[in-house]
Amino acid sequence: MNPDVASASSPGTDKWVPYRHPQPKESPPELVIPNAIPTDERIWVPVEQNVWFRPLLMCTSRGYWMNLLRVRKSGILSRHRHPLPVHGFVLKGEWRYLEHDWVATEGAYVYEAPGETHTLVVDSHVEEMITLFQVNGAMIYVDPDGNSTGYDDVFTRIGKCREHYRINGLGEEYIDQFIR
Repeated sequence: MNPDVASASSPGTDKWVPYRHPQPKESPPELVIPNAIPTDERIWVPVEQNVWFRPLLMCTSRGYWMNLLRVRKSGILSRHRHPLPVHGFVLKGEWRYLEHDWVATEGAYVYEAPGETHTLVVDSHVEEMITLFQVNGAMIYVDPDGNSTGYDDVFTRIGKCREHYRINGLGEEYIDQFIR
């Protein structure tokens, strides 16, 4: 056995002793979601035809949200831009932007630079796409010339969740568990 491993796991070493003090009372509780990809279809909030999102974390104090974006069959997410960076990790399927020549395939990480305008597309040969996104700030929807047509931020997303969960029987407070 490796002597470093043996000494680290030996009784009496502080390495295996948990932190002994209380966490800061101002610190929000951790959030662990055992089934991030839900089997209950009611958890998926509709965005557009064939497009849904599943909230994971709605961080109102920092103005960002984490979600799974799911597109079934063929779908498109409205043309938009972000004032802050967006991070994505493709869990299933693939997608692309109308404005670029690359394809984000399963297992790919995508960084979206602030200010870029793009239109997310899932082509018809893809049965289902699921991507984990961290969206910072807002999604500003624009027409082909860049004129603003609307926006989403963490607060409008929470509102959409409340309405969707109220209608489908989960209750509008269902989203509260994801708010930090």
